[in-house]
Amino acid sequence: MASRKEFIAQSACMMAGYFVFAKMHLHNSNQVMTVNGWMNADKMGFTLTHEHVLVDFAGADKIDPSRYDAEEVFRTALPKLLSVKEKGCKTFIECTPNYIGRDVKLLKRLSEASGLTILTNTGYYGAAGEKYLPAHAYTETAEQLAKRWIAEWENGIDGSGIRPGFIKSGVDNYPLSAAQKKIVEATAITHLATGLTIGIHTGNGQAAMEELRIIQSKGVAPQAWIWIHAQNETNRDVHMRAAKAGGWVSFDNINNDSVPSCLSFLKNMKDASLLDQVLLSHDSGWYHVGESQGGNYNDYNTIFDKLIPAMKENGFTEKDLQQLFFINPSRALAVSVRKK
Repeated sequence: MASRKEFIAQSACMMAGYFVFAKMHLHNSNQVMTVNGWMNADKMGFTLTHEHVLVDFAGADKIDPSRYDAEEVFRTALPKLLSVKEKGCKTFIECTPNYIGRDVKLLKRLSEASGLTILTNTGYYGAAGEKYLPAHAYTETAEQLAKRWIAEWENGIDGSGIRPGFIKSGVDNYPLSAAQKKIVEATAITHLATGLTIGIHTGNGQAAMEELRIIQSKGVAPQAWIWIHAQNETNRDVHMRAAKAGGWVSFDNINNDSVPSCLSFLKNMKDASLLDQVLLSHDSGWYHVGESQGGNYNDYNTIFDKLIPAMKENGFTEKDLQQLFFINPSRALAVSVRKK
């Protein structure tokens, strides 16, 4: 048994380590948290900011890791990740939330096997009619929900020691339900305690503006907020309004069919000198639990194969590409408290 003196010394070291961690995450604005720990944001390289590996749409009351074979998912996902890495991707933001199939141990294995930097998340997803909200999301306060997410940041997720790199939530169209408003409030509370960026799957532009009002009412600056699925809103003025406020406008359903509309969006944002507030990704992958061999698992290559060539043909420069795929993600995902 350790002596009283040794116990006090060990406790002091543990507390010192905790305060160093707390100080870093509250004040260092050039670090991101990956599934393998801290990394300088300027090392992220080419980044896809909204992708998925595994999803389970059974519902919050039915989801369970026993519903899938993690080894089969690993074998299915790894070639897709290796393919996009070979094309130049270095960092992969995995946006599957808790209660929809988040598996952080699987993500860590895939990161180590592929050589990609991967970030995972904390938070709850209130979109899709709230099918993926656990029962306690209705009975607990925003502060109580935030406490759960802050604990994942401070202690790691599900005993794994793996910490989230951002907050992922989701809401439907405006007006937001009471539960969805509470979830957004909880993201703001969590941000102020952790410095983690808030990414919210959003139904339409009015919903995005309501999110922005809520987080600002809690003292969070728009710079800490990503409007996920901004392509759902066809009114470009709303995109510009969000970007001018300092928010991140994410066009993240890029596939062969959506390349023309993405180009139109990018031209509008460039003409308004707002490319420095734009994020781009596929929202691809998706090993579907419950389908044979995961169903149709799409790759992550369209941006490299289709969008970037089309951008170059339409006057976008290497500087624009650097801004969109290197600089913006590193600024958006850096862990730093951003107060209003």
